[in-house]
Amino acid sequence: MNTLDNLSTKLFADGADRAEMLRLHADPRIHGFTTNPTLMRKARVADYHRFARDILKVISDRPISFEVFSDDFDAMFQQALEFSRWGENVYVKIPVMNTRGESTAGLVRDLAERGVKVNVTAVMTLQQVCEMTGALAGGPAAYISVFAGRIADSGRDPVPLMAAAVAMIGVAANIELIWASSRELLNVFQADAVGCHVITVTKDILDKLNLVGKDLREFSLDTVKMFYRDAQAAGYAWPQRAA
Repeated sequence: MNTLDNLSTKLFADGADRAEMLRLHADPRIHGFTTNPTLMRKARVADYHRFARDILKVISDRPISFEVFSDDFDAMFQQALEFSRWGENVYVKIPVMNTRGESTAGLVRDLAERGVKVNVTAVMTLQQVCEMTGALAGGPAAYISVFAGRIADSGRDPVPLMAAAVAMIGVAANIELIWASSRELLNVFQADAVGCHVITVTKDILDKLNLVGKDLREFSLDTVKMFYRDAQAAGYAWPQRAA
């Protein structure tokens, strides 16, 4: 039976809600944090820089990733340099390509050579993993985030690809693989089984951690009780009341 006690894969909280991030910072099971512009927009973050600098006043002891939001390589480079100066624990998220489909491998290599800790994001193919491993190998600590959840959304099993990615980046001691865009709690244990270093998890998944190892008969009974309570709360009756 799966348990959290012997988990090797590190849990990173994925989100941009300030209150939730600060709450999770107090949870020793959370080893890091990731954000992106979409999550920030959803959380109604209006001032990107102010949000980041404010959250870093508290979260300074664990890795945290902030993503560049330019589509131009030169602007990405300048943004990345600025973000990296915010703190030793800051990783700069660089998308694997820009909106024109042009690889950012050269940019990633330049940043690594400047000592910037990079988190390459939106990766979905082994070719991309290979290319970015080459760009990051031998540099400072780095992450490659493979969007396993989105791979699964395409009808493909992400587990074999993630296992191959673990082996591929094994040649570079400075790189860790992130299982990104998780869809369910089971993904945590799938990531652990293939030796993935990190998995990013949203609040919805983190809220289910207390279900790990739960007795399935008890779980079944809880589910039946939920259906019954909801039927009662809705006022459903039998025989049906006359109109």
